[in-house]
Amino acid sequence: MQLKTLITAAMLALSVTACSTVSKVVYRIDVPQGNYLEAATVDQVKVGMNNQQVQYLLGTPVLIDPFSHNTWYYVFLVQKAYQTPEQHTFVVNFDDRGIVTHIDLDKPLPDSDKKEINNAIIKAVAVEKHWWQFWK
Repeated sequence: MQLKTLITAAMLALSVTACSTVSKVVYRIDVPQGNYLEAATVDQVKVGMNNQQVQYLLGTPVLIDPFSHNTWYYVFLVQKAYQTPEQHTFVVNFDDRGIVTHIDLDKPLPDSDKKEINNAIIKAVAVEKHWWQFWK
């Protein structure tokens, strides 16, 4: 008798937990890593600039090529909540004098000028109060 009750309770517990959707209930923050690249600052990097100007605009690179110090890699990786991570790589090549010879961005950056639309609707209701309507 107790064995049937125990098996029934175990089956009920397993069936209830199998239907749960706990995986996306937990809040996950947006995680940006590497050099934060904005489209406006990347567009300012031009061929002919020196390495100090590039470092002033973009900051210290994530990776400098160990075999020739003439290639800098700026890597920006962002993962928003449960979406797949998105990586942008910006490569800057210099000549021996430290002048930019070639720039390469693997895919376009999202526009930071566009603000996300807030779906919340806030209505300001003006209520006129009179001295005889004290309950409003």
